[in-house]
Amino acid sequence: MLRSKIRLAARKHDLSEIAASLAPYAAQQATGQGRRYPEPPPAYRSEYQRDRDRIIHSTAFRRLVYKTQVFVNHEGDLYRTRLTHSLEVAQIARTAAVALRLNEPLVEAISLAHDLGHTPFGHAGQDALNKCMRDYGGFEHNLQSLRVVDELESKYAEFPGLNLSFETREGILKHCSARNARELGALGNRFLLRRQPGLEAQLVDVADAIAYNNHDVDDGFRAGLLGLEQLRDQALFGRHYDEVHARYPALEDRRLIYEVIRRMIGYIVTDLIENTAAAIGELGLQSIDDVRIHGKPLVGFSADVLDMHAGLKAFLHENLYRHEKVRSMNEKTRAMVEVLFGFYMADPKRMPGWYRDRAVANMQSRARTVADYISGMTDRFAIAEYDRLGL
Repeated sequence: MLRSKIRLAARKHDLSEIAASLAPYAAQQATGQGRRYPEPPPAYRSEYQRDRDRIIHSTAFRRLVYKTQVFVNHEGDLYRTRLTHSLEVAQIARTAAVALRLNEPLVEAISLAHDLGHTPFGHAGQDALNKCMRDYGGFEHNLQSLRVVDELESKYAEFPGLNLSFETREGILKHCSARNARELGALGNRFLLRRQPGLEAQLVDVADAIAYNNHDVDDGFRAGLLGLEQLRDQALFGRHYDEVHARYPALEDRRLIYEVIRRMIGYIVTDLIENTAAAIGELGLQSIDDVRIHGKPLVGFSADVLDMHAGLKAFLHENLYRHEKVRSMNEKTRAMVEVLFGFYMADPKRMPGWYRDRAVANMQSRARTVADYISGMTDRFAIAEYDRLGL
């Protein structure tokens, strides 16, 4: 009994200290909107730490290690995957969260979960699956990530999915059509009412863009698809390249690129923190409700840095994502996903038992189940399955 009282006192003390360290506009566990299925509170963790831990232990999270970011998994061991990308997003977002006195465990949970619904083969796989699902409600990886944590993960006796907190689920669902929002109850209301999510969700959204913009430069250079001369013409890269080259004129390209990219990230994250802090300060926010009713996102860059960030994104779209080598592989993987979808729609019994049992006679249900199965595949499993089936 004494041990239980000490433990409870320690937990209450820890949670009160956490709450006191947060800004008034941060997400607070005490005023959070809870879980879909009520549960006893965790003993030594906050609710958002529990969310993070459930995500890390999920099957979908482990699969991210073999899912494409830009380069298909078998093309090289050193390129980013969805898993390493998610970790990099979490690192960037956590840094900014601490500086802005936001809820760091919530930011981490959202960061680690935001890509759980991604298909194999990156955006090419998503585009192919969306095309296949055109007559069945479409497919969007953001909504699929929510579906994964709400329904598809199957680990707990008392509820489906991971039963995450409302605020974590809110952060996972970055955008949503009005049609889909109407089916999501309270979670979809902000899209219908044109309100904003909490600052933690806004922060992860921007950290996601920072991570893929800067790290795709590294992967593109490593793959030989982007050259230094091209990159130097980009304002964000060019200003830091000039600084590094002036200070270390004999530095070889490999270390030079790393040095430039780390400075780019530091520069843009610093701007994000300072610009966001200024925007928050001007409004005098007193609660997360003040954040939600504000007309536009509050987390963002200054005008100059936004221009550089957008310029780099446009450059990567034109010179990396649309590079002939990347496009050629994307065409192959798109075709692979379409063939797999057609095969399982025609013969759902070829899917594993859990999926096979859900693929009932109703074609709408069958299509969604096939999409669930294919989107959960890793790159290498999809390739192996395609070959095994002789497609």
